[in-house]
Amino acid sequence: QVQLVESGGGLVQAGGSLRLSCAASGRTISTYAMGWFRQAPGRDREFVAAINYSGGMTYYEDSVKGRFAISRDNAKNTVYLQMNSLKPEDTAVYYCAATPRRTSLLSPEYDYWGQGTQVTVSS
Repeated sequence: QVQLVESGGGLVQAGGSLRLSCAASGRTISTYAMGWFRQAPGRDREFVAAINYSGGMTYYEDSVKGRFAISRDNAKNTVYLQMNSLKPEDTAVYYCAATPRRTSLLSPEYDYWGQGTQVTVSS
């Protein structure tokens, strides 16, 4: 079992930055692909970014390309999401997820989920 705990969310003005962290426990995530998803009120959960087990390949949803960066530190069993140039439409609960299979943009492919961290961007 893998337990995931997100942190780093908060309230920020448009144009600001936040860095989300996802700390894993229970087992090493060095062989897991990791993803970040988000869910805004009244909307379905959507893909934000993903990274393969080594960190050598990353994927982004189009609206966050060039603004967000996913990274990982396997020695710390932690994944990060650096979010820059934040917009009000980025407001959502952000979830970290892990899969032992190949990197995916699809939430059903992920076996383990954190509880989420709220990101609110004011205009």
